[in-house]
Amino acid sequence: MSARSRFHSRLLSRILIVLFAGSTVAVAAPDRPNVLLIAVDDLSNALGCYGHPAAITPHIDALAASGVRFDRAYCQIPLCNPSRASLLTGLRPDQTQVYDLDRHFRETVPDVITLPQLFRQYGWFSARVGKLYHYDVPNGIGTDGLDDPASWDLTVNPRGRDVTDASQITNAEPHRPISAALSWLAADGTDEEQTDGLIATEAIRLMRQHRDRPFFLGVGFFRPHTPFVAPRPWFDRHPPGRFRLPIAPADDRDDIPAAAFAHNNPVPHYGLPEPTCLQATRAYHACVSFVDAQVGRLLTALDELDLSRHTIVALWSDHGYHLGEHGGLWQKRTLFEESARAPFLIRAPGLTDHGRPCGRVVEFIDLYPTLADLAALPLPTAPAPLPAGRSLRPLLANPDAPWDHPAFTQILRPADARLPAPVMGRSVRTERWRYTEWNGGADGVELYDHLADPAEFTNRARHPDPEARAAIASLRPLFEGRTQPRPPASGVNPKRL
Repeated sequence: MSARSRFHSRLLSRILIVLFAGSTVAVAAPDRPNVLLIAVDDLSNALGCYGHPAAITPHIDALAASGVRFDRAYCQIPLCNPSRASLLTGLRPDQTQVYDLDRHFRETVPDVITLPQLFRQYGWFSARVGKLYHYDVPNGIGTDGLDDPASWDLTVNPRGRDVTDASQITNAEPHRPISAALSWLAADGTDEEQTDGLIATEAIRLMRQHRDRPFFLGVGFFRPHTPFVAPRPWFDRHPPGRFRLPIAPADDRDDIPAAAFAHNNPVPHYGLPEPTCLQATRAYHACVSFVDAQVGRLLTALDELDLSRHTIVALWSDHGYHLGEHGGLWQKRTLFEESARAPFLIRAPGLTDHGRPCGRVVEFIDLYPTLADLAALPLPTAPAPLPAGRSLRPLLANPDAPWDHPAFTQILRPADARLPAPVMGRSVRTERWRYTEWNGGADGVELYDHLADPAEFTNRARHPDPEARAAIASLRPLFEGRTQPRPPASGVNPKRL
């Protein structure tokens, strides 16, 4: 179709008649933008645009430079399934009751209208390629995982040679499955043979095929989730010797409650020697660069298809990722900054062309109302639950705009040798403070001053001075109505936390 025909097609679609919730609704849409939602699994802020010195991520950096980079963006729960369920429904974990890797959110909120489902119901073509909802990695690659059929018109589940080459993966902890261990492979073959390369290829095909109709396209990359698999040239771009393990004071853990440490990472660095940990660090960064290249392919395709001016691009990771902080923490499942905070970028043409970063505290559940706002779509009404976040549109237009909303993150600990019963941890983050309670404070309290202590080395709740006591008194009430202090009574599989 010619450029003139595409223009007339968009013009004719300014008034959209759709079937919604059993009735016909007329929606006036001055511009029905496409949405490209990019999810990257287990991606920390180890990106050039976030200041990481070892990162090689030119494409994500370019996206940040053309949009808004949120420097203080927080997940609602640092575990794949519940985090994704939270972002895509716009609901907090205590609303979805998803705390583990098995439960589906529709068991608790069957009437929820998910973010892609909202766009679908108003006439957007809604498609998913790869991992948006939860998958078991790598065993679930190529399947639908814990998908939500109501969200999509079409789903595509590529399966690359990273799955068939699994026997070649180095597992530093053979007693663990490669999905949960520090494990890696500098793979043979090309980027396009890997699952994430195939995901980019299929996403570009869908962009080309549906370029003349507004689309909501979710593209979910599996790396850098373990096992850390990327083609060998990406390892070569990160030669051995350029990485160091994070430094922490020798007594860093002395003032941290036992519940703060994830049950699957009970000893520093899993008891592995430093050279092994550095190999894992190198492999992680190789995977990040590999995924960055796939993001670059998507952005280039938008340009080549003349879609960039009509497409909102949002990139996020389900949570952050530890690479040895606090004396040897790895992966996720903590309420420390490295696990709760993650990359969050939005490019909205005509609104974010200034390319400025935002230092305000935002939550991932804010994405749902933001995208609905940008597309002029009404939020769901009863019986569907209303999304819990706030539209970030004011911050997209002016990243320094007033914004006084904290972020809430929580995690459920199963009972183990340290904890006789399951414990819920909940944390609130403001621009200055992080305050955390375990089991309502019965199993520990933490307070970190990010003005003076951005690495969260000193728990000021251990021996609170007047300033710390005043901070706790102001932060504790913020939990009310947003999280519950105790774990749910049932419905959670402790083996899958």
